[in-house]
Amino acid sequence: MTRHQTPEKERQVREAALDETIEASFPASDPPSSVPNPYDDDALERNRRPRPRGSPLQGGVSRGDPFPSNCVVIEIHVAELRQLFNAIDPSPFREKDLDPNAEEFIVGWAREVPRDARLALLVHLDRRAGIADEPAILRAAIREFFGQRAEASRRKLRQLFRVGRTSLLIGVGFLAGSLLLGDLIASVLRERRIGELLRESLVIGGWVAMWRPLEVFLYDWWPIRSEARLADRLSAMPVRIAYTGAASSEVSDDANQ
Repeated sequence: MTRHQTPEKERQVREAALDETIEASFPASDPPSSVPNPYDDDALERNRRPRPRGSPLQGGVSRGDPFPSNCVVIEIHVAELRQLFNAIDPSPFREKDLDPNAEEFIVGWAREVPRDARLALLVHLDRRAGIADEPAILRAAIREFFGQRAEASRRKLRQLFRVGRTSLLIGVGFLAGSLLLGDLIASVLRERRIGELLRESLVIGGWVAMWRPLEVFLYDWWPIRSEARLADRLSAMPVRIAYTGAASSEVSDDANQ
């Protein structure tokens, strides 16, 4: 009698088998990271120089997604794919966080290009081509990471708006109370300087209480939304690997099909 597994169980089995394949294919230890330091202006300038169309793919094997003709290519040079990911993250390969230096480099580059520009990621790898699924696995990991970043930013934005609404209710109530109390004090202490002083102090205090909701709804929300949109763009970018190690007998597919 055949035993049927649930779709979720089958997915877990397939992912576990794929993770074992990845672990067996990628070396267990890597040399020091060659991801350019985001604070090294010279390194950034060297890696961001415009390249002729198709030049990153010449002289070696390349695999992965085709790049649109009008995209901005973010290029990273590493010895092994593991260097792109956080070494202390125990998650499966495709769910690992990016290495902080690699994340900062990619995000920093993406922030410098126009907001409507399409992005693409080209990873130069100092070895022969590995398993055929390497580019797909890397693309899935990149999309998962930046997709989670986008969702985290949206959760942060929702939380900020909740705080803003609560602060607005508190601020409006405090301002109304301050105005009423100020008018009451001024009417009791007619034509006395102390009455006018207390009234003005309460009015100022009421408007100070409104600063936080005004700060939320005028200034704090749009940088978070921009981060979410940038993460969306990064999660959707095509990913390609250019193998720059020893020559391979495999033929590179064209990146600009």
